[in-house]
Amino acid sequence: MIRALALHSCSDSLGVAVCQGGARASAAFPLGRSLANGLFTAVESLLPAAAWPQLSWLAVATGPGGFTGTRLTVVMARTLAQQLNVPLYGFGSFALVARRRRAELAALGPHWIGQTLARRGVVAGHYALPEGAGEQPGLMLELEAPRLWSAAPPAPLWEVQMDAEADALQLLDLGQQAWQAGEPGPWGQVLPCYPTSPVPESPP
Repeated sequence: MIRALALHSCSDSLGVAVCQGGARASAAFPLGRSLANGLFTAVESLLPAAAWPQLSWLAVATGPGGFTGTRLTVVMARTLAQQLNVPLYGFGSFALVARRRRAELAALGPHWIGQTLARRGVVAGHYALPEGAGEQPGLMLELEAPRLWSAAPPAPLWEVQMDAEADALQLLDLGQQAWQAGEPGPWGQVLPCYPTSPVPESPP
């Protein structure tokens, strides 16, 4: 039986989604700054630790998002993937939002998706549907990766609205597509994206 786990902690809530065979379960946990203490308990509420060794693959949101929260789930996913020798697939949190709003992107064209930070500027990336994508699921172009702008990027801009549970389910969809396509998913290449970090990112 295929088992998979997806984690999203780029907002104040932790999103967890699990696939076991043909059954799925998901939930959001408003842990906020308590994520470090509640992460394992939240995951175990959907997938008991005894079942973790049977995981076939994992997926995790890599950010942008809160620095500590994003890193915690990335570290957990990397550790599990390394110890179990299974693929780990990382996907950007803004790209997940773009995927949820694909109908609007199809109608309106390329958009910037960003998060306004008090006194720091805007973290934003540029997204669009590939030409001719239509309603095909999972297809999304990141025209420009998220980065920090001291002033607002060119319009139009959508202020990001993350949905931890919905986006965790999207992670399951994208991870399953990658796994079925035979993508190796090396855990060492999955790193948190935090464009406002004062130091370059390195593996946790």
